[in-house]
Amino acid sequence: MATVLIREEQIETKKEFEDSYSVSLRLINNLETVIRGKHEVLEYLVSTLFAGGHILIDDVPGLGKTTIAKTMARSIAKTDKSSAAVQFKRIQFTPDLLPYDITGVDIFNPENRKFTFEKGPVFANIVLADEINRTTPKVQSALLEVMAENQVTVGNKTYLMDPLFFVIATQNPVETEGTYSLPLAQLDRFLMRVEIGYPDAAYEYEIVRDNPSFTILPKVKPVCSKSEILNARKTASELVFCDERLLKVSVDIAVSTRGHRGIELGVSPRGSLMLVRIAKAYALIKGRSYVIDQDIIDLAPLVMSHRLRLKDIKIDPHKLIREIALAEISKIRY
Repeated sequence: MATVLIREEQIETKKEFEDSYSVSLRLINNLETVIRGKHEVLEYLVSTLFAGGHILIDDVPGLGKTTIAKTMARSIAKTDKSSAAVQFKRIQFTPDLLPYDITGVDIFNPENRKFTFEKGPVFANIVLADEINRTTPKVQSALLEVMAENQVTVGNKTYLMDPLFFVIATQNPVETEGTYSLPLAQLDRFLMRVEIGYPDAAYEYEIVRDNPSFTILPKVKPVCSKSEILNARKTASELVFCDERLLKVSVDIAVSTRGHRGIELGVSPRGSLMLVRIAKAYALIKGRSYVIDQDIIDLAPLVMSHRLRLKDIKIDPHKLIREIALAEISKIRY
């Protein structure tokens, strides 16, 4: 195991860091038994989980988006003493889907003449929202409350989600026939949007040779527990240090997007807040108890680019945010 880098003033929290860092290593290593050659993407995935957010995987079919979600769910146990994996649900989004197909619905019981709430598939620990852009905006909006507030309201009652609630959504950015673009309000609920990309030839050979989604995935066992994930979230949030200057940079990046001539609608304060949150979680899985400049530079495009509305579709939002981040980082005087 790599050495965890701890600031001197945080020596007393060393065990918490080591435990949480160990969880991230076990989880990523377990994911890599099935998902080959995508270590960086898996780091982003685990960082989002540790940050308590949700992730949108935006890429072409056949790159393992669904397999990633299934492997993640199989890697986490319900309790410290149980080998049973946390609850996983897959929702296949289609044009005829209705909101209550996701959240659940009150069903009338003629025997006791009362309504009973039948929970929908969103009531799980790991939820795969597959091809989320293939359903109508009304159905997409059914996820807004649950992703933002970790609760579902049906009728006059509100139902709280499990503390470990993680949405992995996928969409195909190439095929647009029969799809509905996610509104900005829905995109804003995703902490991060990533692309997987094609594997290198060597890793693709391994995939073809081993066929891990069929031969290895069914055998994947939990390597950490739900409570360990929740503890890692607390460690990332409360014990990872982010310098005031980097906090200000995160805000300045968002503010810069609001006055940019190529941007119609800039990043809201939620964007800068999410950037700091994911930077802390990312630092943790890198074995650091503090955020560095490069974390902000690398993560800002993934956290903020999907929160923009551009005036010119030819502009690359990832490149634009990275340039803004570099410019703001360069103003720091250490």
